[in-house]
Amino acid sequence: MLGVGCDLEPGTLVAAYHRGIFPMIVETPEPLLGWWSPDPRGILPLETFRATKSLKQSAKRFEIRVDTCFERVIRACANPARPKGWITEEFVDAYVRLYAMGWAHSVEVFDRKGVLAGGLYGVKVAGLFAGESMFFHQRDASKVALLALVDLMRTSKMTLLDIQWLTEHLATLGAVEVSRKRYLELLDSALRS
Repeated sequence: MLGVGCDLEPGTLVAAYHRGIFPMIVETPEPLLGWWSPDPRGILPLETFRATKSLKQSAKRFEIRVDTCFERVIRACANPARPKGWITEEFVDAYVRLYAMGWAHSVEVFDRKGVLAGGLYGVKVAGLFAGESMFFHQRDASKVALLALVDLMRTSKMTLLDIQWLTEHLATLGAVEVSRKRYLELLDSALRS
């Protein structure tokens, strides 16, 4: 954590992502707005993303949409019943504003009945997609959203998928940790692409 305080205005957020920093609530007796740049940093190299046969099969059951229901996705990610929930109403409002300005995006996964089954959201700056959160209501739906995001990024010649911290779940899909120094080098390259 680099510091606490400040605000979630669009200019603050975009400037932070340009520098490899992102906001997240710090759990203290009173929640504080913290600004993070982890070392090591979790990334998902697009060339090593592992889509298993079963994931590819699961993907056939769903329809992928992009930016059709951003607020529904972030609110599903912000569900207070989720363990370790940190997305407050202030975050929802801030990222909905970023979405309206074209900086934040969602990848949505719908089942055959047209029900939102899962998705993810994050911030796109040049060749960087900073993944913020994902959710699922149906098995594999969040992984299918990630698969779709990786495909979209490859097609768009984007280079850096930031996942903030490495989790066991994301490691099974090919995510790795890099030093902050290496992350900032990759970020610099992505911002120039």
